[in-house]
Amino acid sequence: MKRLFLIALTMLLPLMVVAKGGYKFTLQIDGCKDSMVLVCYYHAQTLRVLDTAFNDGHGKFVFQGDRELKPGLYYFSNEKGKTVDFVVYHEKPHFKFRTDDRNWERNISVSGSRQNTLFFNFNRSTEHVYDAVRAARDEMDSAAFLEFRRQQFLRIDTIRMEFIAKHPDAMLSKMMLATKDPAAPPDSLKGNDRYFYIMHHYFDNMPLDDDFLVRTPRSVFYERVNEYVEKRMHGLPPELVIPLIDSLIDRSEPAPEVFNWLLLTLTERYLQSNIMVYDEIYVHLVQRYFATGKASFLSPSTIDEQVERANKWDRLLVGREAPELILFDTTRRVWSLHHMPGRYTLLLFWSPTCGHCRDIIPAVYKVFDRLADSLDMTAFAILSEPEELTIVKWKKFLAEHNMTNPRWVNLNGGEANIDWREVYDVTTTPQIYLINNETHKFLAKKLSADLLEQICKQL
Repeated sequence: MKRLFLIALTMLLPLMVVAKGGYKFTLQIDGCKDSMVLVCYYHAQTLRVLDTAFNDGHGKFVFQGDRELKPGLYYFSNEKGKTVDFVVYHEKPHFKFRTDDRNWERNISVSGSRQNTLFFNFNRSTEHVYDAVRAARDEMDSAAFLEFRRQQFLRIDTIRMEFIAKHPDAMLSKMMLATKDPAAPPDSLKGNDRYFYIMHHYFDNMPLDDDFLVRTPRSVFYERVNEYVEKRMHGLPPELVIPLIDSLIDRSEPAPEVFNWLLLTLTERYLQSNIMVYDEIYVHLVQRYFATGKASFLSPSTIDEQVERANKWDRLLVGREAPELILFDTTRRVWSLHHMPGRYTLLLFWSPTCGHCRDIIPAVYKVFDRLADSLDMTAFAILSEPEELTIVKWKKFLAEHNMTNPRWVNLNGGEANIDWREVYDVTTTPQIYLINNETHKFLAKKLSADLLEQICKQL
């Protein structure tokens, strides 16, 4: 079921460039023998093809279509990998480009586009600096070269900041600013205060309200968002992650494509997370945005599916009370989850026909068998495929792995007080929870053998 959400994300991407209007790019490459050239564009972490054109025999390529191009960084490319970037930003995309096959980037010029004139002029203004660095690499010893390169890159920084000050409305200016780190926090801030200052100001220089961001090289937008979420926020509890994520998404709301990409990407990230408490973040995102109509760019069926899953997961979050389960064991004795003996109960949904279960369940059982007495823990282990043939395999599996600890109760999932597949959202197996028997609340979920052992040591 999780794959359906990824499919919805993939299907959305082509729709982002299809609209009313049109484009026409004429590219003259003097001396070009290539039969075909492509127009491509950057999209977050990917590269996508927009159009192709064929050589008219004189190095001329004409690209024309009825799509309204979204703002961003595009590029021409031949089959050998030679490329040159150009900009589409708040101008009618009817541009005429000219270059020379000896060096596309250095010889590119344009008519009909102020944004691209600025873009190409800036690139030319830094070429001599990069040339000097390349030449010095073979002429200096390593220490001297490193210092020389540092000085040259400082020159590029100066050129960049002068360009930004002079042309603040240029897409290139906004793209360069997006990669600039925010101002350092005040010296008076220490420890956690300093950390959270950085987190709250991390995107100060990024125009999240401008749709061009989605169509930039991965280092401009995608990698910075990824570093923020995957590294800087990694391990934070949900109550600290959620307001940071909300702030990021809400700031992008004026830019539909940035908003849509962030919402889908972050929701998918927490849907797939193996950190047990991060289910709460997924639930929050769906309930705050999907259930309130802010994900209207998706199909109603996709929205309904996410809301339905989030509502189920809301009942299964760490700290929630586990829904009551009453089932029969292999001797037809009735067992109640809310009346299990001991201090803790390990709740498992599994089947011997599940490949992951065949690996994970014996390893979990070994940890349980070793620690159950000292922790006063029992197991409520439910066969998730209670068909006749599976029951035979189930009993054989239990015998083969000597799963005979009386604290480990094996239960047939065929008869129960509730539809546990629906209530516990058992769409994949194994699913393993740890429950406090006094409160009946979930202490942990998504357990493996190693994680169970770590938690047992803490208990």
